[in-house]
Amino acid sequence: MTEQAKPSIWQQMFTKNMLLCIFTGFSSGLPLYVLFQLVPAWLSSNQVDVKTIGFFTLIGFPYTWKFIISPLLDRYYPNFLGRRRSWMFLTQITLLGLLVLLGRFNPMEDIQTVAVIATIIAVDSAIQDIVIDAYRREILSDAELGLGNSVHVNAYRIAGLIPGGVSLVLADSYPWDTVFLFTALFMIPGLILSLFLSTEPKVPEVDRSEPFYKAFVAPFKEFFNRKGIIAGVGLILFIFLYKFGDSLATSLQTKFILDMGFSKTDIGTVVKINSLWASIISSMIGGIMMLRLGINRSLWVFGFVQLITILGFAWMASYGHFDTIDSFAYLVLNVVIIGEYIGVGLGTAAFVAFMARETNPLYTATQLAIFTSLSAIPSKIFGAFSGVLVENYGYYHFFLICFAVGIPGMLILAKVAPWREKQAV
Repeated sequence: MTEQAKPSIWQQMFTKNMLLCIFTGFSSGLPLYVLFQLVPAWLSSNQVDVKTIGFFTLIGFPYTWKFIISPLLDRYYPNFLGRRRSWMFLTQITLLGLLVLLGRFNPMEDIQTVAVIATIIAVDSAIQDIVIDAYRREILSDAELGLGNSVHVNAYRIAGLIPGGVSLVLADSYPWDTVFLFTALFMIPGLILSLFLSTEPKVPEVDRSEPFYKAFVAPFKEFFNRKGIIAGVGLILFIFLYKFGDSLATSLQTKFILDMGFSKTDIGTVVKINSLWASIISSMIGGIMMLRLGINRSLWVFGFVQLITILGFAWMASYGHFDTIDSFAYLVLNVVIIGEYIGVGLGTAAFVAFMARETNPLYTATQLAIFTSLSAIPSKIFGAFSGVLVENYGYYHFFLICFAVGIPGMLILAKVAPWREKQAV
């Protein structure tokens, strides 16, 4: 009997599942970029004061605490399209309506109403993210996780070009209610996905007859029963530390570049453009490489690249300050930013795929939401003290510290993702 030929990389790239990941990424990204790019511009153009606009950043709170909502979404759902697709459809149709409604108000006259609607959009969007993350995990095989998550993340970023680009251009020529209507219509691809393109994943479902509190307890109990206490704690520690150094290094990126002598225009052009294309291309390359390397080995290879590129900031900091922004200064800036975001793209592709693989289909939404929240905690907590480190030790030693704190995450890989462990195919 002849062994079945392994699908080529091209055959694995152009599949229905990868198409679905484009739709899920775009649908997830659009509402977030509306809230954090389009809404501030709308408020500013309507002469809302900067203090009020600053308070609007609090509407991002639901995205941080998704793991509180996620157990309910694993357990309770309207069953007209299935556990995942029903929630996807309901959140998307609601988001479309709320985005249209938001543009109907005048922020100067109805700021409280605007704040309430924006908060509801954030909650609805966070719920959509939870369900879409779970759905994506459930339709992808372990071998597809790397590429599928890379496709999703890139579609997520590309979605930002609508509210953060096209919609703002339209706002110069059309009234804001028309702009919000135009933007809201980009939720339609997600609705098409939910209704026609997708099928409900065939995975086990939780027993909804159990007491209510078990919706919150069972995912944790299952995780530690499956992994064991020591291995479970080790995996959580790895999630804390794998991207810690990288995230800490970028926490003061804008101020560091300004302090090196570059202008705000340089940040808006050189930095933003290079970071976007470098992270998109590298994450796609990382996803394709994972089809052959597998998730474990990708964590090692990409993690090493992610760690080494932190030293690029230390290299730039070693110049102290560029008194003249000449071609050499721009060369240094370009090399450092492109290198850093290649590391970000590769490391994120492998890391997100790993976290998704470690979930149980019974509790995909809850466990994945917990993992992603845990991964953000160290940089949020210690990032608040990054300015203190720079003030006491300077930028050069700060970035060496960032490099050093990235090493423990790599060392834990030997336990949580051994290089020689058989890879999923």
